[in-house]
Amino acid sequence: MSTYMAKAENIDRKWYIVDAANKPLGRTAATVAALLRGKHKVEFTPHVDTGDFVIVINASKAILTGNKLTQKYYQRHSGWIGGLKETQYKTLMAERPELAIELAVKGMLPKNSIGRKAATRLKVYAGEEHNHEAQQPTVWAGK
Repeated sequence: MSTYMAKAENIDRKWYIVDAANKPLGRTAATVAALLRGKHKVEFTPHVDTGDFVIVINASKAILTGNKLTQKYYQRHSGWIGGLKETQYKTLMAERPELAIELAVKGMLPKNSIGRKAATRLKVYAGEEHNHEAQQPTVWAGK
C-alpha cells in the first residue's frame, strides 16, 4: 500500500464562512489556520498547499478572555532606533478588529511559502456583510 500524495493541480478549494461573534480570538484563529492549511481534509499533504478559502465575519464581536484587552499589546517596529510602536488590544479591537484576527491567524501558519500563500486566502470582515456570495461559501460548523 502506498501513501497518497496530493498534487497542487488537483486541489479543489472550497469557501468557508467562520463566524467570530462571541468566540475567543485564539480559538477562532486556530480553526481558521487549520482550514487555510487544509488539515481538515483527508488528502492533506504537509508539503503541498491543500487549504481552502476562509471568510471570517463579525470580527468586531470576537472576545479576548481574562485581562488581555488591557495587558496584551500589538507591537511593530519601524527599523529605526526608538521606533517601537505599541497598541493596546483594547484600541486595536475597537479600531481595526480585522487586523487582530489576521495577526493571530498569521502567527499560527507556517513561516514559509505555504504559509504566505495560505494567508492570502483569508478574508476578514468586521461585520456580517461580505462580498463573496458569488463563490457560494458554506458555513463552517466544525468537524
